[in-house]
Amino acid sequence: SNKNGAFHFPYLNRLSFSFIVFYRGGATVALKIIKNVEKYKEAARLEINVLERINEKDPENKHLCVQMYDWFDYHGHMCISFELLALSTFDFLKENNYLPYSIAQVRHMAYQLCLSVKFLHDTKLTHTDLKPENILFVNSDFTMTYNVEKKREERTVKSTNVRVVDFGSATFDHEHHSTIVSTRHYRAPEVILELGWSQPCDVWSIGCILFEYYLGFTLFQTHDNREHLAMMERILGPVPSRMIRKTRKQKYFYRGRLDWDESSSAGRYVRENCKPLRRYLLSEAEEHHQLFDLIESMLEYEPTKRLVLANSLRHPFFESGTAGDAVGGKSWEGNRDISR
Repeated sequence: SNKNGAFHFPYLNRLSFSFIVFYRGGATVALKIIKNVEKYKEAARLEINVLERINEKDPENKHLCVQMYDWFDYHGHMCISFELLALSTFDFLKENNYLPYSIAQVRHMAYQLCLSVKFLHDTKLTHTDLKPENILFVNSDFTMTYNVEKKREERTVKSTNVRVVDFGSATFDHEHHSTIVSTRHYRAPEVILELGWSQPCDVWSIGCILFEYYLGFTLFQTHDNREHLAMMERILGPVPSRMIRKTRKQKYFYRGRLDWDESSSAGRYVRENCKPLRRYLLSEAEEHHQLFDLIESMLEYEPTKRLVLANSLRHPFFESGTAGDAVGGKSWEGNRDISR
């Protein structure tokens, strides 16, 4: 702000919104300031509508969605105040040289994510943009150890408590569903094939996120639909014939199969960089297989056969947690042992 008490928002010339940390009445909040342009303001109103519904359904914030405190209009800028959170699970990974999270940490974050998104689904919402960038640590303080073998310092986050954020694309069941949703790497096959989508597309995204937490890299590293489908087939097996028959995107298929040249440079890239899902296991220990069983059930091609989040919370992977933070009747803290 300037000396007259008026705010100056330096980043709004380039972005649709910016975040600032704001001190008010002794409390620290995150303030999201939306550019004074009608299309961005309308998007903000839709997000506020979702956040108000979340507050109404979960006043005690038990379901781990970021809490909106208030919103107001400041000289045409829509402003939304939120609880102040820490680094995203992606930014922590990036700042830690993409060293993956331990299996115990993955378990705790996975349970919270399933619990939170189940609540959204029960509220007749689909998030549509779940990704590590939109899952934030409550506190991203860490301990540091030196890895002699790799000659680098490595961080271990102290607490794996997280919140789901960014409800700007969240859609109620009764609302218009855009044809394409989700950030590319976390996009479900029914979205790519334009077969229509609902809550199961969030479950697919969670499966991709858990893989990324466990290995430190993206499962589907591509920007092209045909290549994306080829990666899915290499990792998960063939796309079901029903989906191929139903899709309007017939240009990706020939005689009921994916039209993909294995001998092309793109074909070689997929063959060399992707492999069947279970071959990514870092250990043969039971809990690692349980995690991959969970991921597999989330990466089911057919949305109607994909794991429902109410059932995910009872998955065997969540039965082997160690004591710590209590969430939804479960208790773990991402324990400090990052060995595999």
